[in-house]
Amino acid sequence: MSTGWRIGTRGSALALWQAHTVKARLEAMGVAPCEIVVIRTDGDRLQDAPLSDVGGKRLFVKEIEDALLEGSIDLAVHSSKDMAVVLPEGLHIAGVLARADARDAMVLPEAAGLVDATLAQLAAALGPAPRLGTSSVRRVAQLHRQFPGAEFLPVRGNVDTRLRKLDAGDYDALVLAAAGLQRLERGSRISAFLPVDACIPAPGQGIVAIECREDAEEITQTLVAMSDRAADLALRAERALVAAVGGGCQLPLGAHCRETADGGLEMLACVTSIESDHEVRAIGFGTADDPEGLGEQVAERLLLDGAGAILEAVREYDGPLPTQE
Repeated sequence: MSTGWRIGTRGSALALWQAHTVKARLEAMGVAPCEIVVIRTDGDRLQDAPLSDVGGKRLFVKEIEDALLEGSIDLAVHSSKDMAVVLPEGLHIAGVLARADARDAMVLPEAAGLVDATLAQLAAALGPAPRLGTSSVRRVAQLHRQFPGAEFLPVRGNVDTRLRKLDAGDYDALVLAAAGLQRLERGSRISAFLPVDACIPAPGQGIVAIECREDAEEITQTLVAMSDRAADLALRAERALVAAVGGGCQLPLGAHCRETADGGLEMLACVTSIESDHEVRAIGFGTADDPEGLGEQVAERLLLDGAGAILEAVREYDGPLPTQE
């Protein structure tokens, strides 16, 4: 097996967890000790600005992908939902880790003591006009229906920074990805999981993607061998849907694909207006030998039902998020 490879990653606690997990898997397969290379991205530097104002989530991967293309690292580890649907020429996703819990989670201040709550219990605890922290347009668009009186406030920073802001009283609750909390052993802070049908996750949520150069044959073969099949199928379907609807970062687009009991695939997706109660949802079924086809099929249904007009309006929208002051 090859000598150790250089693994590019951001420096946040969650990103390092992901990179160290990949490193351990590679070394268990016989790759000589790998080196983790921390790369600071524009997304890390621009912590105080909303993502929609500074260029979207690709800010978290661009410098890492540049290093990959330049050859200063051999592979890159990302949260897959941070990646653009069209990758730079010469790069590809060669492997993925098993998907963690894809759901969003609501976290109340530690003093609230709320655990395993239902949506009804959560609404009662928050009251009629809670301040909810999230920088995700997708979450705001879906959740302002569940919490019509809520004020949605942007929040940036790593998981622990956000939790400190919450406990200091800056917010009444945060909306975060369950996967990140659980991977960082902060799962006990989750007050309630949001059911997938109540808040459809971002495409790729909970999946760690491993990117390398297309001409790196040995690395590609190794990553393919360690890749999780179910997560790979889901990510391929969800990314195909994003590509087919012309979506991208900071759009109110949710998609979640899962394997069914008979070995097939099921996908639920939505596009939600941020200006009205208009939401388009679609569900589709496909086979494991064509996950991209399922994504394209569900995208076609969304577009036929009017999702394209919603997305175009969102791209042109420059007003405040719903109920945001």
